[in-house]
Amino acid sequence: MEASGYRVVFQKGGVYLHTSAKKHQDPDSLIAGVIRVVEKDNDVFLHWAPVEEAGDPTQILFSKKDSSGAESGTSEEEPTFDPGYEPDWAVISTVWPRPHQPEPRRGEEPTSPRGPWAFSVSLGELKSIRRSKPGLSWAYLVLVTQAGGSLPALHFHRGGTRALLRVLSRYLLLASSPQDSRLYLVFPHDSSALSNSFHHLQLFDQDSSNVVSRFLQDPYSTTFSSFSRVTNFFRGALQPHPEGGASPDLLLPPDDEPEPGFEVISCVELGPRPTVERAPPVTEEEWARHLGPEGRLQQIPELKNRIFSGGLSPGLRREAWKFLLGYLAWEGSAEEHKAHVRKKTDEYFRMKLQWKSVSPEQERRNSLLHGYRSLIERDVSRTDRTNKFYEGPENPGLGLLNDILLTYCMYHFDLGYVQGMSDLLSPILYVIQNEVDAFWCFCGFMELVHGNFEESQETMKRQLGQLLLLLRVLDQPLCDFLDSQDSGSLCFCFRWLLIWFKREFPFQDVLRLWEVLWTGLPGPSLHLLVACAILDMERDTLMLSGFGSNEILKHINELTMKLSVEDVLTRAEALYRQLTACPELPHNVQEVLGLVPPSEPRSPSPPASPLPLSPTRVPPILADTAPQPDSSLEILPEDDCADP
Repeated sequence: MEASGYRVVFQKGGVYLHTSAKKHQDPDSLIAGVIRVVEKDNDVFLHWAPVEEAGDPTQILFSKKDSSGAESGTSEEEPTFDPGYEPDWAVISTVWPRPHQPEPRRGEEPTSPRGPWAFSVSLGELKSIRRSKPGLSWAYLVLVTQAGGSLPALHFHRGGTRALLRVLSRYLLLASSPQDSRLYLVFPHDSSALSNSFHHLQLFDQDSSNVVSRFLQDPYSTTFSSFSRVTNFFRGALQPHPEGGASPDLLLPPDDEPEPGFEVISCVELGPRPTVERAPPVTEEEWARHLGPEGRLQQIPELKNRIFSGGLSPGLRREAWKFLLGYLAWEGSAEEHKAHVRKKTDEYFRMKLQWKSVSPEQERRNSLLHGYRSLIERDVSRTDRTNKFYEGPENPGLGLLNDILLTYCMYHFDLGYVQGMSDLLSPILYVIQNEVDAFWCFCGFMELVHGNFEESQETMKRQLGQLLLLLRVLDQPLCDFLDSQDSGSLCFCFRWLLIWFKREFPFQDVLRLWEVLWTGLPGPSLHLLVACAILDMERDTLMLSGFGSNEILKHINELTMKLSVEDVLTRAEALYRQLTACPELPHNVQEVLGLVPPSEPRSPSPPASPLPLSPTRVPPILADTAPQPDSSLEILPEDDCADP
């Protein structure tokens, strides 16, 4: 399209502005428009106009947001949130038309109230472009100007973000930010301007003369210093590329590739969240009613459901946890359980003897064992010391923690000891109060979470990704808010998932939470829904307070010991029911919830440990072994350490 003085080089319809800060957009808050790239008077402009005004792109100017007052575009029917800044999904108007517009002639329709949203900006005024994260929403772009203001987020309901970026790369150098792969820093195709931009952005430290040589000598440390901020710029800016071609740093797929995530979430409509009520804990009398002949448990699924919905009474935990953690088989008889305990007792002390028999001289030549011992002693000395069960300098519980963790290093050579394991063992020893039984229960727990402690951290990365996936389905605006504050990776939830909320709840609440999670109901990812429940409870506080990334992290840390486990579990179950009631739930979300088998096999588990647990098999009855040595301490419950 050409006219006197200007030429349209790109045009795309179906580009919307979302003018409401409501959690759920309604049709009236969506303004359909056309985005164009126009060459005019030796300059290039990017402009957007509603469909009513799309025919005249030359009458719109970009300007700063007028704070004196304008149409808010929000409705009083539903409360909105004002985070105090403009996140990358913000819909607050930052553009206004020319002040003098012709009055409508008599008989004509008045100007559409959506007209003030139109804008036009020279490409030379752009500072950066942020692209949406592939996920469960329409793709969008947020353009930031050199003056620091941002244009309204452009939501591409019909795709086209890649095509637009390709066109812009003809006129601009789009360099991917090293810290954020979705942020493109904008520079003209001019080396001197690029150098000036480096200077103004302070991309180098004071001694930048040898930065390249330092990078070649030690790329790791140098990359994580000031030079890390320019690595991508060198790759994108200093490599020659064909005239008019796309920047080599901006790898864009063909036009016909669908926008990531657009087809997934546009049809997901969650129904109302159901009401959930927790049941009372399972009592010892109720547990006894499930014992049949020969001491075998009966109606096991019903019993597990009761534990899931109400937890266990304190006096029952010492017995029931052995079943929940796979130490004792649910289907086994009383005699089979006794034989199994005798066998496991012998196995435990064989492993304990392995490190007990190492002399100090041998240990000096065994750096691995020495390192484990030092780390365990340091962690044990500060694990739950405010709990009466572990307080005091000569507390025998500390010695048992130390011995069990060192023996676990013999049990699982590949994993050994990793910081945080003492947090998982402490509540188990507190409840079980027997060295051997606590060890095997701890091994059962580690079978569930050992991937959290692997050096590759692949399991933790996968869980954080799954958590983000669930949260995007449940609350896309909250995800957008966190994303806009550089908190979209949910790294502040890392500790939650690593040690299963051990440090987030009071000690007694942790016991209740874990026994519910150990049931495996209603699916394998209840701990992720617990995290979603906590974020859902704190949603308004996070968004209405206008927290930045530091404040978000601070607020999450300050939740420690202030959460109610019953409230969190109630909300987590309600979220699960809300998700599973959705008939169009995306397949990958169903996989996370355990509703369908995973489409791809998971990464193989580490080599089997020398003494694998078999929670689903009934162990054979074996002959009596040697009596239990005295070093296995049986700690009798005392009034001051019994469960309240």
